[in-house]
Amino acid sequence: MRALTWHGRRDVRIDTVPDPQIKDPTDVIVRITSTGICGSDLHLYEVLGPFLDAGDILGHEPMGVVEEVGPEVRTLQVGDRVVVPFNVSCGTCWMCGQGLHSQCETTQNRERGTGGSLFGYTKLYGQVPGGQAELLRVPFGDTLPIKVPDGPPDDRFVYLSDVLPTAWQAVEYAAVPPGGTLTVLGLGPIGQMAARIALHRGASLVVGVDLVPERLDRAAARGVKCLDLRRHGKDLPDVIRDLTDGRGTDAVIDAVGMEAHGAPVARAAQWVTGLLPDPVAERLMETAGVDRLHAVHTAIDVVRRGGTISLSGVYGGAADPMPMLTMFDKQIQLRMGQANVRRWVDDLLPLLTDDDPLGVDDFATHRLPLEQGPEAYKTFQDKGDGMVKTLLSP
Repeated sequence: MRALTWHGRRDVRIDTVPDPQIKDPTDVIVRITSTGICGSDLHLYEVLGPFLDAGDILGHEPMGVVEEVGPEVRTLQVGDRVVVPFNVSCGTCWMCGQGLHSQCETTQNRERGTGGSLFGYTKLYGQVPGGQAELLRVPFGDTLPIKVPDGPPDDRFVYLSDVLPTAWQAVEYAAVPPGGTLTVLGLGPIGQMAARIALHRGASLVVGVDLVPERLDRAAARGVKCLDLRRHGKDLPDVIRDLTDGRGTDAVIDAVGMEAHGAPVARAAQWVTGLLPDPVAERLMETAGVDRLHAVHTAIDVVRRGGTISLSGVYGGAADPMPMLTMFDKQIQLRMGQANVRRWVDDLLPLLTDDDPLGVDDFATHRLPLEQGPEAYKTFQDKGDGMVKTLLSP
């Protein structure tokens, strides 16, 4: 089959690789019809090379049609249409029973001290082959894939793999009170969708912050009060307080993570880390870290006293100390973590209706064949051509 594979920093390629096979009796093989490029895929493209091997298949936002089922699969059959969550979760362990599918005890990577495995996402999370490919082996066939109806285009359902549950959890964790206010830092795919969800759920004001004009325009068209970081810079917290009676918003979602702009030391550290030999770079990331917490520090500044910060942006490695005195003084609540995809499916499926309240049908800015995946990664990294969300079709 054809698949998008990692070969080095900013070097991904389309290769011919062996087809996946049924290994366990509860496996299914899915022929992929659509697969997204996620902002966190850029972390693999740019900085997480020490935790990848040449030839690793990337991608964790796939959907498709079941092509083969293991002998113990009971709820799916060949021809069923499914979305594959990015968490490799069993659905039956204690953690999954608590709705913490990202902490699945069956697939936890205890030797790395990390949570449940993820499709297409490094040795830190199981080194499981990803979904930017023609075929994908999916374990736990009765409890992991999300069966969806035939008829609507893939765009209606594919975001159940990551974007929708990640954004929904970010808003849930933000705990915006009824009629409350929210700041979303970063208007990439997750930030865009989180802003839409917050407005759908009744927020009276959603402030979106970014520095890419196309992203700002896209969010503004959905009713978000957009602030251009290039214009407001260090005055951003004061501008947000001016919009909220001097207090700051009730909650802040950090949808930026390790790629925060305005942190040149971070960019330099990430660049240097990508050039180091893997064993050295791996130790550096796990101890010294490569992150600067520019976005989360901004969140701490702009959230009102007694407010909540929800972190959905990915941070990797150790990082600068948190401003604990300020957080304590402001009585800030902080929630974070990988999305527990299966936890939120029942909340989201009713919204994927004919009236499409979250605008999923036109959420993708680019639809490209899988063979153009390497070019799409470069464009996305460069924030070029107005690219916010890309779907690849194998």
